[in-house]
Order: sequence, then C-alpha cells, then structure tokens
Amino acid sequence: MQRITIAPGYEISRVIRGGWQLAGGHGAIDAESAIEDMIAFADAGITTFDCADIYTGVEDLIGRFRLAYGNLRGAEALSRIRVHTKFVPDLAVLPVISKAYVEGVIDTSRRRLNLDCLDLVQFHWWAYDIPGWLETAGWLNELQQAGKIGKVSGTNFDTDHINTIIASGVSVTSLQLQYSLLDRRPEKQMVQLAAEKNFALFCYGTVAGGFLGDRWLGQPEPEHPLENRSLTKYKLIIDDFGGWDLFQALLSTLRKIADRHQVDIATVASAAMLTKPGVAAVIVGARNRDHLPSNLAIANIKLTDTDLAEIEAILRQGNPLEGDVYTLERDREGRHGSIMKYNLNKGE
Repeated sequence: MQRITIAPGYEISRVIRGGWQLAGGHGAIDAESAIEDMIAFADAGITTFDCADIYTGVEDLIGRFRLAYGNLRGAEALSRIRVHTKFVPDLAVLPVISKAYVEGVIDTSRRRLNLDCLDLVQFHWWAYDIPGWLETAGWLNELQQAGKIGKVSGTNFDTDHINTIIASGVSVTSLQLQYSLLDRRPEKQMVQLAAEKNFALFCYGTVAGGFLGDRWLGQPEPEHPLENRSLTKYKLIIDDFGGWDLFQALLSTLRKIADRHQVDIATVASAAMLTKPGVAAVIVGARNRDHLPSNLAIANIKLTDTDLAEIEAILRQGNPLEGDVYTLERDREGRHGSIMKYNLNKGE
C-alpha cells in the first residue's frame, strides 16, 4: 500500500477506509466482525480510517478497533493507525453555535475513539448563509492549540470559503471533497489553491455510488426512483456530465483498461484519481473484508500514459459541471435536503 506524508510527521495510506457504511443505514452491523475487518485492513496496509460524529456508532466501533489492534499488534503498529473524523454541527445549532458546544462534541469524539488528541478533524457547515462558520473554524483551531485536535481540516467547503478560513489563521491540513472522473469541479480552482496553501485533497465519490463499476456496463438507463439516495445523487451527475450514452462509452473504456491490469472498473476509476495533482488519498466504502483485494489494487496498479490518455479522450466529450466544489449539491438539496442527509448519516 502506497503511503504519503501530508504534514510533518503525519503519514497516511493512500487508500482510506470509509466508515459511513458501518453507520447502520446499509444493514445490520455485527460489531465483532466489523472490528475483525478493520484489523484485516490495517494488517494489509490500509491504516487510515474515515468516520464522523454523525455516523451512528462508527466512532465507538473504531475506538474498540484501536484498543484491540494495540493489544494484538503492539504500540508501534498502533502508531501507524490514523483516524479522520468529522465535526458536523447540527443544522438547528448553527445559528446559536458556541465554543462550548464545539468542545463538547470534540470531547465526545475523543472518548469514543479512545484518543486524547484526535488525529484529524474535518469540519462541515451545512449552510453558508447562516453565519458562524468562520468563528467555528477558529474555535477548532483553539482546540488544536489546546492539544485536543492534531490536524484541522475541512469537508465540502468551496474554494472561496476554505481560502477565507486559511486567511483567518487556521492551518488547514486537508480537504475532503467529491472528486471523480465524472466530477472534476475541483480542477477549476481548488487544486490550484491546495497547491498554493499546501493542503491535501481526499476524494470521495470516486466510483459515483457504484455507477463507475462493472454492474452498469451495457445496462439500460435506470428510471426513477432509484434504489437509494446515493444513486439518485450520482445519476444527476451523470446527466450533467453528458448523459447515459457518453457514460457507457466511459465505462467501456475503463473496462478495456481494467482488462489490461486484470482488475475491475471501480479499481481503475479510483486509481485514476490517485494520479491527479494534489490528491493524497481516495476514500472507499467497504462493508467487510471481501472488498480488501480490490481496495489494495487501487494503489498497486500503475496506469500508463496510454491508459490515462484514453480516459481523457472520453472525458473531453463531457460537459463541465456547473459551480465550485459542492455547489450543485447545496443548491439541489437546500435546507430540506441537508436535513434529510443529516438524518441519513445518523442512520435514521
């Protein structure tokens, strides 16, 4: 597994194990099996785990995994484990948010994860028109200085807002954002800002909720309603990109490349993102260790210049998505959509 240093003394695996699929919204979770799966991922080199305070039960699970892993493999092995959580204040709290609220949530995450100092906290704010996001970023910075947070980061902020946070004096280590072959909005401004301000990019959505996979190759265009909210979201991205026929052309190209490397389409789609400037890691969802071989392959295969040129030839035929990072999602979801997403992430 490739590893990368994103800050002095801070190294992560280039494939990050996502935690949202363990929140209960994807089916019942057996805690002991989930911990055994995490141990298998860590032993294989995927030593970085992503979660959030609003992913029901996931911080507790990862905290139990950390204790088990330290007991099994020792302190040195445990020191390679990194846990990236998120601070996602309740939508209803935003107008009245306080430092005490922020510190209380951070303390809860510390307790759940069995960490005196959280490795990395990714800050999300639901609605820019509600003031307080900049002040809240400053409070997270103060908690970092107090030793409760190791690295302050963001998630789903657009270029202007993350730049304002950095300009205020907050040291931002990374930004988690939607970035895939279908969604290249970060290339408009964010990639350049990340290079200028020296923060890393963590990509989610690299397989577009499963659409960038062999299951959809040669299939007719699905009709609404789709089976889950994630597919509905990414189908809109496909429509904006250029429609189903162009999407099928992309899948056919990815399948040809996958054949050369003896992997699947999803692996190629994620591996391609690791070649992008500024991208430190991709976040992959895996309910269990059945996905471990394909997740390892993301960082192991070496896409050639020919591979990348063939992908680019298809992408050039597509439409650039409107707006900056997460702008479409904010416009489409609105306040009601944000509440729905909040409830979904809580496993409700």
